[in-house]
Amino acid sequence: MASSCILIIFTIILSIQKYEVHSLKILGIFPYPGKSHFVMIGALMKELAQRGHQVDVVSHFPLTNPIENYTDLSIRGSRSILVNKLTYETTVEFNSLALHSVVELLGTGVCDLLYHDVFQNLIKNPQSYDVLIIEINFADCYLAFGKHLNTPIVGILTGKLDEWLYEPFGVPYNPSYTRNSHASITRERTFFERLENFVLYLFTTSKIKYYMNAEIEHVKKYFGRQLNSISDLYKDVSLVLINWHHSLDIMSAPPRIVEVAGLHVHDSGEKISPVIKSWLDESHHGFIYFSFGSMVKLESFPKNILEAFYKMFERVAPVRVLLKVADVDDMPSGLPENVKLSSWLPQIAILKHKNIKVFVTHGGMMGTQEAIVYGVPMVGIPIFRDQFINLHAYEQRKIAIVVKLDNLTADSLTDAINKILKDPTYNENVKKMSSLFFDRPSSPMDTAIYWVEYTARHGNVLQSPGSELSWWQLYFVDINLFFTICIIFIIYIIRLFFKLLSKIINIRKLNNQNSHINYKTKKNK
Repeated sequence: MASSCILIIFTIILSIQKYEVHSLKILGIFPYPGKSHFVMIGALMKELAQRGHQVDVVSHFPLTNPIENYTDLSIRGSRSILVNKLTYETTVEFNSLALHSVVELLGTGVCDLLYHDVFQNLIKNPQSYDVLIIEINFADCYLAFGKHLNTPIVGILTGKLDEWLYEPFGVPYNPSYTRNSHASITRERTFFERLENFVLYLFTTSKIKYYMNAEIEHVKKYFGRQLNSISDLYKDVSLVLINWHHSLDIMSAPPRIVEVAGLHVHDSGEKISPVIKSWLDESHHGFIYFSFGSMVKLESFPKNILEAFYKMFERVAPVRVLLKVADVDDMPSGLPENVKLSSWLPQIAILKHKNIKVFVTHGGMMGTQEAIVYGVPMVGIPIFRDQFINLHAYEQRKIAIVVKLDNLTADSLTDAINKILKDPTYNENVKKMSSLFFDRPSSPMDTAIYWVEYTARHGNVLQSPGSELSWWQLYFVDINLFFTICIIFIIYIIRLFFKLLSKIINIRKLNNQNSHINYKTKKNK
């Protein structure tokens, strides 16, 4: 009996030693000035610090309340922070920008920050780190820190894997079923949808890669490294955490691509103000939560759109509306009595409230995932970038209804709201999706932490062999060309054979005819 106990204790000790994780020194590099992106990123970095790792974080968003093991390397002030800054005019201008202007703004424009003292200190006085965590979002020049510091990289995307990233990460992209960021392919995948998806894939991928190569100069200037293509830096990335889950849309991915959608969704304990909480509790017919996130300034929208909102608010009464705006005083007069305004709201607490009926959203990835987690159907009004494709996917699953700004009226918006209020299918579907979203062997945060620690332990061991192949090798262009040449050659040989055979037959026929004529001539003589 004693020997059995000793054996069990010995086994437990060995198990603990096998999976023991030492405190890691981690550098996070996040130069993009969008607050919505940092919601997910900041949650991961804080959790790493709380689990005992030493974390240095380069960002525009230093902590208000410092925590142990977390050191801010702030670049705040070097760029305008995108919080309640995007007016209606700005969003229209952004959507009308040519692709190269978008890449220039979000890519080379962000790479220009490498001049900052924080980055210069990291380059000129390199420290030893166990792992780097770097956001991948057009400004991929920062991936050069991996080679410079001789440290494995964990890339992080606050959305899905964009189509131009498939090839460099060794993931074959099949436009027959994989949704392009700019296409509206349905679940039926008709011929013309697949054709559009394919053409847009070729166009966007080639253009974005071409424009992003301008960042080669940043890498050469600041790191002294010559690249043939900016895509060469992706080979230094050991692992990629993506804000996606297969319940949202299926994608094929190797082990190097890890789904951690919902990582940012946690109850931080933020409370609804007593006044608003009382108002929501008394909303016996339910309430609609209306928010366009942390970046968009709703009150800057044109008068006709705001009037359409006001008319819709009146028509859905006695259902109440909780409306998040940047500045309450900037909203037009004539606000209906069933509406309450606020410049700040704890979104998780609002979405968890028992009386919520609908979430009116612009379709950002973070907010829509929170709605799915808490089982709230949506009316989506997409404004830019990934919001169109996010909401299109949700509409197909009947957890949302999309109303586009260019044809938004009080009638179209009211119809969408009433359809969700009256049709239980939407509520049932989003609850099912919430169940699928949660059904995983471990939480998104635990998954992300495990793979960060795994990368620190083992380095770049998950890289797909496909990432070493050029595009023409990855997509069998050389093999298809070989078979095409073989088929053409075989067809040529077959045609040549039948041509020769035909000639032989014709010659024999001619000879037979000549012989017959000669025979007749001799006989007549």
